[in-house]
Amino acid sequence: MVILVEQKFAIITDIHGNNAALSAVLNDIDCDPNINHIYCLGDLIGIGHETNEVLDQLFSRNDIIYVIGNHDEAVLDILSGKEPESVGEEREHHQWVAAGLSSEFLPKLQNMPKEHRETIAGKKCRFIHYHMDQNLHFLPIDHRPTIDRLDELYQDAPADIICFGHHHFIHHFRSNQGLYINPSSLGCHQHPLAPYAKVKIGESGEIDVSFIEVPYDNKAFLLQFEKENVPAKDFILKNFYGNQHLDFI
Repeated sequence: MVILVEQKFAIITDIHGNNAALSAVLNDIDCDPNINHIYCLGDLIGIGHETNEVLDQLFSRNDIIYVIGNHDEAVLDILSGKEPESVGEEREHHQWVAAGLSSEFLPKLQNMPKEHRETIAGKKCRFIHYHMDQNLHFLPIDHRPTIDRLDELYQDAPADIICFGHHHFIHHFRSNQGLYINPSSLGCHQHPLAPYAKVKIGESGEIDVSFIEVPYDNKAFLLQFEKENVPAKDFILKNFYGNQHLDFI
């Protein structure tokens, strides 16, 4: 007879070089002694300018499992001399991030897998950055996700809980096939909030999901885009942060 023990874990994703938001979320997670582990679902870097600060804070911990995201891949491609999938202003931004990335963080970034699978409290869990094709290439964002579409994507490799990010909106879908969770982007928000999720699996197999938004002071982070002359800063500040920096000028 297998005796199940209640397990609780946190999901963070799409930090996007925002160390101020990351600090707020990790502080919140650390206040919950019942959280056994943190799963980070990619895009640690890119968009935000606090690349090394984010990686230093994350890699200094021993309670986080990672999968790689598309922005992480693009920066690594540039550093290895490959052609990244990004083009235009986005590629210029990735080149800027790559130029400032401290080499001490490269081994851990390079060893991040595309997915992580683990059985937690009797539940089969799959952690990915986003949906992928058979060649492990990320699919285009589905802006109108449905339960039927998600079930179709994972019908050949079902899991009880599938966690992903990339699309910066909360997903919480349940079907007979599985539970799909996306906590939204931790580092990119139209307000000074940093989202993440907690998942608790009870002794009887019940699953409780909590979506949390942690408030933080983003003034210094937003104003630094201009000081650092971050490539594509106008596009980034408008589309990923809702031009919040204008409130501080």
